[in-house]
Amino acid sequence: MSIIPVLLVISFLTFTFMRLAGGDPAEIKLTAQGTVVTSELIETVRDEMGLNDPFIKQYMDWLMDVLHGDLGVSYTTGIEVTAELKQHLPYTLMLTISSMLLTLIVSIPLGILAAVKRNKWEDHLIRGCSFMGNAIPGFFLALILLLIFSLKLKLLPILSESGIKSIILPTLTLSIAMSSKYIRQIRAVVIEELEKDYVKGLRARGVSEKVILYKNVLKNIMMTLMTITGLSIGSLIGGTAIVESIFVWPGIGKLVLTAISNRDYPVIQGYVLWMGCIFVVINLIVDLLYRVFDPRVRAQ
Repeated sequence: MSIIPVLLVISFLTFTFMRLAGGDPAEIKLTAQGTVVTSELIETVRDEMGLNDPFIKQYMDWLMDVLHGDLGVSYTTGIEVTAELKQHLPYTLMLTISSMLLTLIVSIPLGILAAVKRNKWEDHLIRGCSFMGNAIPGFFLALILLLIFSLKLKLLPILSESGIKSIILPTLTLSIAMSSKYIRQIRAVVIEELEKDYVKGLRARGVSEKVILYKNVLKNIMMTLMTITGLSIGSLIGGTAIVESIFVWPGIGKLVLTAISNRDYPVIQGYVLWMGCIFVVINLIVDLLYRVFDPRVRAQ
């Protein structure tokens, strides 16, 4: 039941911050339509949009529309916000899924290897690469990948276009940064697990290291993996504006970045509300998965 108050707070803060951001929505709308703006016309449009009403009445009218599934209409395109979000969301979901899959495929075995080979050359090499990957800014990494794979080798397209090749560079850009963080976190929790008494007991009974790692340790670090994965999925679905803009990927992030530059308030408000709902739902799913993978949570 706590979801409803959270979403109400998010909606109120979103609406409030948009009104504090400055700029006249009526003037922005008329300018986007190419209309000659006059003070009389602005006042007429403000009345039609309800902008001259008290703040609380404006918020309640907007909230009632939201509860009926109406997020408003974009000032710049004249398209319903819900339709625009639905149009761009599939592209962001594709990028989210591909980035998370590649991140998990790379980071789980490398994180475990670094923990098993602690303080050996394999560990130093993996940690060194992860520090470098974490230190490089996302926009700079994207430009390097474009320079190498698009301009020099001419293997991948510079801009997004139809086909599987378009998603490779954005996926690599996001996965390199996330994998670098995941490897360090997985290494830390695996080292912590390997030092626990149950591992020493399994080793004393002659259980092989592979069985200990993949049937016991890996199962026990699932809580940490689910937590960081849930947070990453929420961030990715929220849109990675810089990466999407560099590769001209038509996702949510690029849509909102354009809306911010155009001060398209309905799109920004709808986006923030959507992302709030997504984060709440993802956190709920992660909490439910805790019950599946951890008997202690089920017992509580």
